Amino acid sequence: MMWLETSPTGKTNQKQQVKVFFGEYAEGLFEKTAGESFNKVKKFTLWAVAPNGEKTKLETTAADTYYSAYFVPTTNGTYTIVLDNNEIDVLDFTKYNFGIFKTHYHCISKVEVGTKTNETAAINPDGLTLVDVSKTLHKLNGQVALKVLYKGKILKDKEVDVLLKDHWSKKVKTDSDGLIKFDLPWNTNYVVEVTNKEEVPGKYNGLDYQFIWHSTSYLISLK
Repeated sequence: MMWLETSPTGKTNQKQQVKVFFGEYAEGLFEKTAGESFNKVKKFTLWAVAPNGEKTKLETTAADTYYSAYFVPTTNGTYTIVLDNNEIDVLDFTKYNFGIFKTHYHCISKVEVGTKTNETAAINPDGLTLVDVSKTLHKLNGQVALKVLYKGKILKDKEVDVLLKDHWSKKVKTDSDGLIKFDLPWNTNYVVEVTNKEEVPGKYNGLDYQFIWHSTSYLISLK
């Protein structure tokens, strides 16, 4: 999976760092940017979406186990950081009984500037995304409310994984409004991951695939 990490709060006119990771969060696996695995998913785009919807493309620099980018908030409100990666070569996992597929990664994170909390932006019309509809900043013993969308429509009865480090995870299903809610009982980061198979065959870079595997993630840091 790919995921984003950044401070959950920021200040106007002060530089904010964003990190892009690839690996298995719950397993503590962080692929190295110079390695073969990360190299296969490095053609991502990264954006900071301002409260008014204005998008700013972020340039990244490779570190050891992540790509780093910076942006500067200019106004109070909720900034949504968005990664999209739809340029990944076809994978043949038939030996794992998973098939031949193309991958589409989409990740979000958010930065609150000031005290007012708004929903995160939903800008993935071609795949999955998560929208944070929580009414307050994420704090210890608080609650998260997320909406799952696929191609702009809510996903009902969809299984969602909530992951913590040290192999901890639990599954939650969306309700009839595409919503999940869960508590924050521990002072740590929480990663939410959703996947979906689009059972439509096609061809990418000259290779046939049987379906598209969509994956979206959202890392929640406590204030």
